[in-house]
Amino acid sequence: MNNVKLSDRLQLVLEQVPAGSRLADIGSDHALLPVAALESGTAVSAIAGEVNPGPFDAACKGVAEAGLGHKIAVRRGDGLEVLQPGEADCISIAGMGGSLIAAILDRGQSGGKLEGVKTLALQPNVGEDILRRWLLGNGWVLTAEHILEEDGKIYEILTAVPEDPAAGLTNEQLYAEQTLGSGLVCGRDLLLQMGPLLLQKPNGAFLSKWQGEIAKLEGILTSLSRSELESAEEKRNKIKAQITTISEVLSCLPKDKL
Repeated sequence: MNNVKLSDRLQLVLEQVPAGSRLADIGSDHALLPVAALESGTAVSAIAGEVNPGPFDAACKGVAEAGLGHKIAVRRGDGLEVLQPGEADCISIAGMGGSLIAAILDRGQSGGKLEGVKTLALQPNVGEDILRRWLLGNGWVLTAEHILEEDGKIYEILTAVPEDPAAGLTNEQLYAEQTLGSGLVCGRDLLLQMGPLLLQKPNGAFLSKWQGEIAKLEGILTSLSRSELESAEEKRNKIKAQITTISEVLSCLPKDKL
């Protein structure tokens, strides 16, 4: 039983961490996730990385209060700079934009920091498609996607492992065209945008997210309608096409799952 009470969002991130992991939590803030991972027996050791002094101090305090200083190393540094190659086999990064998470992983990969890492548990606040593109382009394949709503916000959690053709874990298979109920074909770009696994098992939070995206696009469309510039017309047509595509996808979703 955990002594640390995690939000639903962080609890779901924790559930992506394989049992027996050596966890590195990047942007750990109060080190809630590493502490919960050790207390639950999910991880055998952890590194809590923080770049900013306030959160770093909070992480040190959280680990000390939990009496886990012998199993959780709190380190100050930017992204994966806090890691030595081969030191962790699971990396979690939560609560940042997808482009920032992708940049952290990219720099870390260049420095050999992803050596020996078997699982990535990632929770981007925005820009999920950017992160999916990075994973796709760097030999990581999604094994799970989750979406939930908490305190009025919608979060996605992406779990990825290195591609393994022998085990049938390939991006070619993951991003193969999907045909939804009404015969609508979803190609790679749409799968990257909306989530190849989320589209297979949509829920109410998924519907809410994309209904919200349609509303945003319609707001932009209204603003552009006041402009007579040729470039504005091109933008309007592009946004109309996006709205149509998303609406068609939502209309195909199984209503009993939403």
